[in-house]
Amino acid sequence: MSIKIRQKIVGYEVATKETVAEAITAKEEKRPQKEESNIIHLTEALKRPEMLLGSTYKVKTPLSEHALYVTINDIILNPGTEHELRRPFEIFINSKNMDHFQWIVALTRILSAVFRKGGDITFLVEEMRSVFDPRGGYFKKGGKYMPSLVAEIGDAIESHLRMIGLLKDDGLDEHQKRLIQEKRAQYEATVKSAEESDPDDFPDGAQLCVKCNNKAAILMDGCLTCLSCGHSKCG
Repeated sequence: MSIKIRQKIVGYEVATKETVAEAITAKEEKRPQKEESNIIHLTEALKRPEMLLGSTYKVKTPLSEHALYVTINDIILNPGTEHELRRPFEIFINSKNMDHFQWIVALTRILSAVFRKGGDITFLVEEMRSVFDPRGGYFKKGGKYMPSLVAEIGDAIESHLRMIGLLKDDGLDEHQKRLIQEKRAQYEATVKSAEESDPDDFPDGAQLCVKCNNKAAILMDGCLTCLSCGHSKCG
């Protein structure tokens, strides 16, 4: 291949490996730098370990003859350090009832993807508990109202998040605790079968509390008061 020289030659130099390398380096430095990626990674990329710690929760509803078993496996971040943290990594739901198999598989895959994404995952509890069944909900043992099967799964996730410390109990202050104890003692004093009743059960005539969804609201002193959370329409 011939190269036509259009200017006068004023000097020359024999090319060596060193000069060629310097020329390539100088050429690379003159190239415009690529723009930095604006992707923000919430957590480092994690590979699934061979073994994970987990818990299984039994969900028995009147909507199905067979129970659901919700298994949530956790991963330990920064083990052995002061920043050690246990977080959900994946979720599985198993049952003999195959009626809901398709959407349950889809739900578990989406939830597992959210778990692995990182960041705050506690919002899942409220989102799932806000799902209502058009056929109506049901009451769990103890009087807690469940609007749907999805809400029941969300309740199991909430229990797990509280167990590993990602969700904290707000709790009641001392005044509210004393008020509930006094109101409950007054009511139980008027019930003949108070000694035979389960202390975890609420009175038969209790109504559904609009705040905690427990069937524990009774009429005391002319005001509807919840024996579970202390909510009262009288303030």
